[in-house]
Amino acid sequence: MKYVYPIVLTKEDDGYYVRVPDFDASTQGEDLANAIEMARDLIGLMAIDFEEDKKEIPMPNSAKFEKEQDDIVTLVDVDFLEYKKKHSNKMVRKNLTIPYWLNVEAEKAGINFSQVLQVALKERLNV
Repeated sequence: MKYVYPIVLTKEDDGYYVRVPDFDASTQGEDLANAIEMARDLIGLMAIDFEEDKKEIPMPNSAKFEKEQDDIVTLVDVDFLEYKKKHSNKMVRKNLTIPYWLNVEAEKAGINFSQVLQVALKERLNV
């Protein structure tokens, strides 16, 4: 799921102040490229937090915003799935139930249950 959000960049003495209206959040960057990168990172982190808190992620252009004459308004794309893959890799423990005979055979074969489950889930989810 890839989205494109508007951001507002304001030039300051030491770089750029960045507002992300849809998330009612801000960040800063040393130069334009860094400011856009920081905005993308902010949006990605906030989306992960929203999901963990069971809140709906704001849709692009959901918030109204004002800009000053010298502000730069541009768009930032964020692929939330790719962002989560890259930045949210904490492991979680899951219990599962399988037939005893299957467990015995898998252990004899030296199969890593976690690895098999990860591969199967990625395949099932097409990710």
